[in-house]
Amino acid sequence: MEVRKESGLSKSGTKVVLPKKFVYFFSANQTDGNAGMKAVLGGKGANLAEMSSLGLRVPPGFTISTEICQVFYDAGERLPDEVKVAAREALARVEKEIGKKFGDNKNPLLVSVRSGARASMPGMMDTILNLGLNDEAVEGLTKASGNPRFAWDSYRRFLQMYSDVVMGMNSTYLEVTMEDLKDSKGYKNDTEMQVDDLKLLVTKFKKQILETTGQAFPMDPVEQLWGAVSAVFRSWNTARAKTYREIHAIPSSWGTAVNVQSMVFGNMGDDSATGVAFTRNPSTGEKLYFGEFLINAQGEDVVAGIRTPQPLRKAEAQKKGLLSLEEAMPVVYTELTKVFDKLEHHYRDMQDIEFTIERGKLWILQTRNGKRTGRAAVRTACEMMDEKLIDGKEALLRLDPKSLDQLLHPTLDPHADKTLLTKGLPASPGGAVGQIVFSSEDAVKAQAGGKKVILVRVETSPEDIEGMVSAQGILTSRGGMTSHAAVVARGMGKCCVAGAGEIDVDYRRKEMRVQGYVLREWDQITLDGSTGEVFLGEVKMLPPTLDHNFERIMKLADEQRRLGVRTNADTPADAAVARRFGAEGIGLCRTEHMFFGADRIDVVREMIMADSRQERLAALERLLPMQREDFKGIFIAMSGLPVTIRLLDPPLHEFLPHSEEEIGALAKRLGWEVEKLRSKVRNLSEMNPMLGHRGCRLAISYPEIYEMQARAIALAVVDAKKAGSQVLPEIMIPLVATQAELAVLRRLVEQAVAEVQRETSQEFPYLIGTMIEVPRAAVTADEIAQSADFFSFGTNDLTQTTLGLSRDDSGKFLATYVSEGLLPADPFASLDIGGVGKLVQKGVELGRQTRPDIKLGICGEHGGDPASIEFFHNVGLHYVSCSPYRVPIARLSAAQAALKQRKVEH
Repeated sequence: MEVRKESGLSKSGTKVVLPKKFVYFFSANQTDGNAGMKAVLGGKGANLAEMSSLGLRVPPGFTISTEICQVFYDAGERLPDEVKVAAREALARVEKEIGKKFGDNKNPLLVSVRSGARASMPGMMDTILNLGLNDEAVEGLTKASGNPRFAWDSYRRFLQMYSDVVMGMNSTYLEVTMEDLKDSKGYKNDTEMQVDDLKLLVTKFKKQILETTGQAFPMDPVEQLWGAVSAVFRSWNTARAKTYREIHAIPSSWGTAVNVQSMVFGNMGDDSATGVAFTRNPSTGEKLYFGEFLINAQGEDVVAGIRTPQPLRKAEAQKKGLLSLEEAMPVVYTELTKVFDKLEHHYRDMQDIEFTIERGKLWILQTRNGKRTGRAAVRTACEMMDEKLIDGKEALLRLDPKSLDQLLHPTLDPHADKTLLTKGLPASPGGAVGQIVFSSEDAVKAQAGGKKVILVRVETSPEDIEGMVSAQGILTSRGGMTSHAAVVARGMGKCCVAGAGEIDVDYRRKEMRVQGYVLREWDQITLDGSTGEVFLGEVKMLPPTLDHNFERIMKLADEQRRLGVRTNADTPADAAVARRFGAEGIGLCRTEHMFFGADRIDVVREMIMADSRQERLAALERLLPMQREDFKGIFIAMSGLPVTIRLLDPPLHEFLPHSEEEIGALAKRLGWEVEKLRSKVRNLSEMNPMLGHRGCRLAISYPEIYEMQARAIALAVVDAKKAGSQVLPEIMIPLVATQAELAVLRRLVEQAVAEVQRETSQEFPYLIGTMIEVPRAAVTADEIAQSADFFSFGTNDLTQTTLGLSRDDSGKFLATYVSEGLLPADPFASLDIGGVGKLVQKGVELGRQTRPDIKLGICGEHGGDPASIEFFHNVGLHYVSCSPYRVPIARLSAAQAALKQRKVEH
C-alpha cells in the first residue's frame, strides 16, 4: 500500500499510517472509483461509483475507504485530521454539483451517512439520514422546498436516528413520545401528523435527549458529520455485525467504508416515494420485478413496518387490494424498469436496488447483487445461462454451495408468524416441529404412539441414537458443530440445533427454561437447523422439492470437478439417500452406531462384561450375524460403488449405562450382580476417553472384536455378490499412531477374510487402510503407508489432537476466539488450514513417497464445508466424504475448486 503520511499515534503508541488516497468522489460528471474497487470502497461505494459512470441519476457524494476503518480503531476510535480535511474537500465538490451549501441556513445541503463493507451485510450496520439539520436549517429547508411539513418531518426523523446511532440513546424512548402524541390526536399513521405536531415533537425530542444522555443535541452540522462517520465505523464491531460476519465467514479485517451522499427526499408529498426492488423474485427466482414502495416516506419506513408497503407491480398489488407504483406513477415506473434491466445486464446478476422519487424525479441510491434463497439462486443461474448473460462455469462459481441446504430439507415458511425463544448453532439444516421430550426412551415411545417430538438434551451420547432417529429434530444446550448430536443428525438429514446455551434443561422436572419461558414435556416448539433458531409453538413448514434446475446444476458440477464425493452412512436408508443425491460411494461407515440397536445393545454389553476370552467370543458369535446383515444391506444399497467400513472406534464404556437407575435396570434384566456391573463401569471409565482405550488400541487388547467384524464384512460381501451386487469393500482401522499397530491389525484382518474366502470358495478384491487422525500418523505417513492401501483423514479428531481442543467442550469459548479474530472460523466447522491443513498436506506427500498409488480421502465433517473442500482439492485428495444431505454441497464445492484452480493456472 502506498503511504501518504503518518498521522498521530495509535492506542499502542505506534504511528498510524494512512493510505495515499482514502476519500473517493462520485457524481455524474466525475467518478473516482468503479465496481472493481469493492475492497477499498466497499460494495455500496463501488456500485455508487459504477452507476454514476453509467449515467444513472445518482445523488453525488463521496466514500471514505475501508482502510480508514482500521485506522479509526488504531487511533483509539478517532478520525484523523487528514481524513476530516479530505472529507470537507469532497463535500465542497458535492455542494458545487447540487447547488446547495452544507450548514447553510437558507438552502441547506443535507446528507445521508451509510456503511458499506465489501460483502453485503444488510441491516447489520448503521445509517443516518437528513444530517445537517438544526433549528435554523429547518427553516431554510421549509423556504427552499415550500413544504414545511416535509422539513419538520425530516428534522424529527434526524433527531430519532442520530440520538440512537450516534448518542447511544434507546430509540424506543422517542418512539413512545411520538406514539403518545399520535394517540392524543387520534392519528393512526405518521403521515397524519401536522406541522405543529412535528414542531412540538422536535421540541420534546431535544429535551428528552438532553435529559436521557446528559448531552445537548449538536447544532453544528460539521460536528454532526464527524459524529455520524465515527458511529458508522463503530458499527462494524457491534454484536450483531460480529455475529453476521461469523455466520457468513466475513473477515473482521475487511472493515467498512462510509458513504456520505447528498439527500433526496421521498417524503415531500404525494408525488414523492421511496422503495426497494429486486430485478427478480428473491424467494423463487422467477423473472418478475419484485419490490415495495411507500408514497411520501423515507427509506427506513419501508423496512421498519410502520406502514404497509405497496407492491411495485399492478398484478401483485391487486392480489392485496393495494395501489401499485405501476398505477400511481406510471411514467416513473417505466423509467425504473429500464434501470432494472440496465443494471441486471451490466452486472449480469439479479440486483437489489434502493430508489427514491422526489417530486416525480427518480433517483437510484444503491444497487447490489441481491440476497436470495437457494432455490432462487439455482433458478436464476439456469435462466441467466439460457439468456446468454452467463455461461455454465460462471453459473457454478456464483452459487453459494451452502445455500443448497435449503433445497434438501423442509424449511420454515419465511412469512409465518414466529416467537423466537433462543438461538444456538445451526448444526443440521432444515426445519422441525414437535412436542418436547427429554429422553431417548420417551422419544421412541412417542413415535410408536404416532407423536412427533423434539428431543431436548443437555447433550446427546451414542445411547440416544434411537431417540434421535425417532425425533423430528434434536435440541441440545451443550456441544458444537461437530458434537455427537450435530454429526449424527447431519448423517440422518435430521434438523438439529446444538449448543443453545441460554436453555436450562431440567431432566428431573421435565422442563426447559429460557428467556422467561418455562416449557414442559409435550409443549410444542419449532427448530430452524439452518439458522440455529428455536421458536415457541408450531411454525408453518415448506417441504423440500428438487426440480430440473437443481439437476442441471449438479450435472454441470460433475462435468467440472476432479474430486470424488462419497458419503458418511451407517444404514442402507442413509446410503440410499446419499446415492440419490449423487454420492459415489461410502467414505465412512461407523460400525459402532449399529451396536446401539435395541436387538443387540445387550449382546454388546455381554461381550464387554465377559470375564474370559471364551465368554467374549460367545457374545461376538451372536453379534456376527447381525453385523453381517448390516453390511450386506449397505453393500447392496451401494452396489458398484466403494464402501469404506471403519472397525470399532469408541471406548467400550460408551456402551454401558452410567446412572444408578440404568445400572440397576440392566443388571436386573440380564441377571447380573449390580455391584459387578457398577465395578465394570468404574474400571472402564477414563479421565480423557478421547485419548484413551479406543480405536485400534481396543483391537490390540481384544483382537477378537476386529476378527469378528472382518469376518462379518467378508461374509456380507459373499452374500451381496450372490444377490447380484457388485461389491467394492474397504476396511479401515481407526486411530493408528504407528506402523507397527497397523501391520499387526492388517495381518489379523487379512487372516479373517482369507478364512471366509476359503470356506465359501469366493475370491474378491478388497482394500485395507487407516484413518489419519493423530498428528504422529500424519508426520510418519511414509512409514504407515507401508501397510495401508488407502488413507482417510479423520479431520474431526485430527483437529482435536492438533489444537488440543475438545469438540464437545470448546463451543463455550470458540465463538469468542472467532469474534475477537484469534481464529478465522470454528476449526471444527471449517478446516484450520494453517495447522491441521499442514498435517494433511504432509500426510499426503509422505504417503505418496512410499506408495504413489495410495488412495487418499477425508471423512471428517470438513468434507461438507466448501472452504475445506477447496483445500482438499488443492492438496490432491481423491475424494471427500460427508453426510448424505451435504453431498450436493460437496459436488458443487468440488466443481468450484477445480474452476478456481484452472483460473489461477491460466
